[in-house]
Amino acid sequence: MKFFFEPRGIAVVGATTSKEKGGNIIVSNLKKGYTGPVYPVNPRYEEIEGFACYPSVADVPDPVDLAIVFVGAHMVPQVIETCAKRGIPGVMIQSAGFSEIGTQGKALQQEAKQIADRTGIRLWGPNCMGLVDAKRRFVFSTVTTSIWETGLPLGNVSLIAQSGMLAGAFLIDLMSHGTMGISKVCSIGNKMDVDENDLLAYLIDDPDTNAIGLYLESFTDCRRFMALSRGTTKPIVILNGGKTTSGASAALSHTASLSANGVIVSGAMAQAGIIQARGFYQLTDYSKTLALYPEISPKRRNRLAVLTYTGAAGIVSADIMDGHDLVLSKLNSTTLDELKTVFPEWMPPSNPVDMWPGIILNGSKKAYQKAMEAVCADPGVDAVFTHCFAGGFSLEIDFEMMAQMAKKAGKPLICWISGERERVHEFQLSAQSLGIPVFREIMRAVECIGILLNRPLVNEVNDPSGKAEEISRTTADGRFDILESGDGQLDECLSKQVLAGCGIPIVEEKQVASLDEALQIANTFGFPLVAKGILPGVAHKTESNLVHLGIVSEDGLKLAIENLQQTMQGRGSILIQKQIQGKIELVAGFVRDPQLGPCIMCGLGGIFAEAINDTAFALAPLTMNDALNMISRLKCQLVLDGYRGLDPVDKNALAHILVSLGNLGCAYSGIQEIDINPLIIDKGQPIAVDALVVLFNEQPDSNS
Repeated sequence: MKFFFEPRGIAVVGATTSKEKGGNIIVSNLKKGYTGPVYPVNPRYEEIEGFACYPSVADVPDPVDLAIVFVGAHMVPQVIETCAKRGIPGVMIQSAGFSEIGTQGKALQQEAKQIADRTGIRLWGPNCMGLVDAKRRFVFSTVTTSIWETGLPLGNVSLIAQSGMLAGAFLIDLMSHGTMGISKVCSIGNKMDVDENDLLAYLIDDPDTNAIGLYLESFTDCRRFMALSRGTTKPIVILNGGKTTSGASAALSHTASLSANGVIVSGAMAQAGIIQARGFYQLTDYSKTLALYPEISPKRRNRLAVLTYTGAAGIVSADIMDGHDLVLSKLNSTTLDELKTVFPEWMPPSNPVDMWPGIILNGSKKAYQKAMEAVCADPGVDAVFTHCFAGGFSLEIDFEMMAQMAKKAGKPLICWISGERERVHEFQLSAQSLGIPVFREIMRAVECIGILLNRPLVNEVNDPSGKAEEISRTTADGRFDILESGDGQLDECLSKQVLAGCGIPIVEEKQVASLDEALQIANTFGFPLVAKGILPGVAHKTESNLVHLGIVSEDGLKLAIENLQQTMQGRGSILIQKQIQGKIELVAGFVRDPQLGPCIMCGLGGIFAEAINDTAFALAPLTMNDALNMISRLKCQLVLDGYRGLDPVDKNALAHILVSLGNLGCAYSGIQEIDINPLIIDKGQPIAVDALVVLFNEQPDSNS
């Protein structure tokens, strides 16, 4: 990738003297910042923007590592071929008219990719805005040259955007408003060859990048993306604009039907410790906050001191904190005594620190300075959230002093600013130069503090202990034979035998052929019992009146058997189970996503599994840490922890089941889905009460 980011020379194919056209804008941007040789290529001109122009890329002299191409799409394959023969290692295609326009464009893109595969040349794009490197002042892009008028906002956030126009427009927005400095912005367009993983790997090793933000509409290889993310301490923030619905059509199991709407992708991102944004400004705000405090150890540091000039803003801040796993610091006596020195006697200080009485008494500069000194020295304070105002009754604050205090104390300082437009803008620029994140909304400020202090620890995401154990592919007892040779859905009894074979606890049960056999089983199991009808092709038995619960007597069992026999009309078989009395029902499952491969789900189960939809997904195989973190993402934590006298769930036992499901699905490529619903909690222990294993009708390739 280095020849894209640090080329020794650049050829611009499609350069022109027309100022309004992209071929001229590229050359003009290079002229303003790039210090290496620039070779415009166009047979119609001898000179463009002061550079000698060449008739063909084959004619440009050495050195040349990169060709930026801005010609008609139909000409691009031949240009790539010529670049490959010339020995240019990288081509950045900023032309449009490829797969984004339909069949004809797809054919051109495929032709270009075939040339790259044959010659080894690397292709960036097409349909992209290229690269902007603020530190080196490299603008390899058709982005408007007006960006030079305000100056490139230097920072330590690098962005990767699949959208070309978004990358350019957002860059101009960030520069003109002074809200965030950047290291690099990479617009990758259609990802013909160079993709998000290539750029992510480069930026992870880039010393000028502290945090990486991405806008993606698709993943080239989600598993590689996860592996790269798990292998770095650099925070990664993603806005995923094209969430997959893979698996939604396979509605045989609850697991498959619950996997729609991008929840698998979201689960995979959470599994890798990737922070997910829901909007463009949230993406940049998260990224800049994390980049400004790379040394802050996340997690378990959530105590805030709030310094405010208005009690109302302090109250609102505290209210919002509650939803972002943040708490108000309990200020110690030394801190309170220090604050009293700038407060009137009638106003005892507390947290949030409403400094207005102190400001009236001592002035804003002294009040803020003393408050900052006090909270920075307090060991019970992990971060400081300060409220400032610019313009009008402008508070005189030595913000540089406050930033230095926070840095010396090793505590993040985050600011909410309000006031007159021009003064606020000046304040934002000043704060950016000091490395302090500033926000115009209290909500966003608190949200970013929560992301900073509560993101997963690296060792929680990248589990060094943990390689998933492989399921032994033994068929000694015959339970796994069907996984090698069968197809379609297995019945409940056979499905649970497979689960039991890999150590998943299942309910006591027995298939019976008559009422007499059922009565014998009742004597063994004891009441209450459950009677089920097992019919080929029927996945959801409750909806087909094939489940009788709460059988407490022989008469009740007889009635249930008669009803099942009548419903099934001589088909199928009857299953008698010991009824589990647990009050918590969960669901767990496996689904083989066409794009992401083996995936695991767990969530709230029973008849409300799809109605409430409290689920978490992760990619298999899982480590125990993966499984435990997956369980922690469920919203029903109060229930799992023993709400109102319920037995708390043994989360380690549940995690073992999830790990085993993942290992089983990875070991046998013929498994399409596994669904355990419900997984009833009996005295804290999860037990599979109903299960469904679905095999592909044709066994897929072993690498699927």
